[in-house]
Amino acid sequence: MLRRYPEALRKFDQVLDITPGDIDALVEKAAIAQAEGDLPRASMLLAPLQPAAGDPTALETQAYQAILERRPAQIISRLKEILAKPDPSLGYFNGELRFWLGWAQEVDGDHAAAQGSWRQARSDLESFLKEQPENYSLIQILALTNVGLGDKAAALALVERAIAANPIEKDAADGPQTIEILARVAARMGEPDGAIAALQKILSIPGQGALAVNAPLTPALLRLDPMFDPLRNDPRFQKLVALPAPK
Repeated sequence: MLRRYPEALRKFDQVLDITPGDIDALVEKAAIAQAEGDLPRASMLLAPLQPAAGDPTALETQAYQAILERRPAQIISRLKEILAKPDPSLGYFNGELRFWLGWAQEVDGDHAAAQGSWRQARSDLESFLKEQPENYSLIQILALTNVGLGDKAAALALVERAIAANPIEKDAADGPQTIEILARVAARMGEPDGAIAALQKILSIPGQGALAVNAPLTPALLRLDPMFDPLRNDPRFQKLVALPAPK
């Protein structure tokens, strides 16, 4: 993804002209609004949607919206409802949704609940990793889960494993996802130098983002995303968030 948002929006509008209410197109439009820092517009698109449990991408985009707004109570209830009876056909995405539940709970200030959700997520994800050892998307979400649990060594080892499974040199589209995960892990673990270096790299290249619909990180998202709160007072981070928005 090249962060060419006006062009992408035109394409999604064409889809919606043909299929009004297409949930995938609406979610993609909302993700662009998030990337541009326009949370009210993203909320307007996402709030009416009632994605099924089998649509984790839409659910995760709604969860990310709630986290960016720092008002996660409603999505916590929805994720709990879904995960009370997880759909086995979703595979590791149930564990991924548990990661999002934990993150929402942490943003909501319920650290004990977040730790419980992340422990369950780690258990779920690790069981699937045995079957899918090269699944870099699974490895990435497991890295974020471990960093939530404070297991720095495991998180960094998983980042290295994800990079090896899908190096940016071989996959220019998805490879940058793992650099974003590295930035998030380093930021959470109090390693600003590594986080800043990774963010500088991400913002200088095209490619997919690591979360939800895989929208790439932007300066606007860096300003809003709670995972980067530990970097807020770093002048290098402040310089990154002040970069002009993509055109």
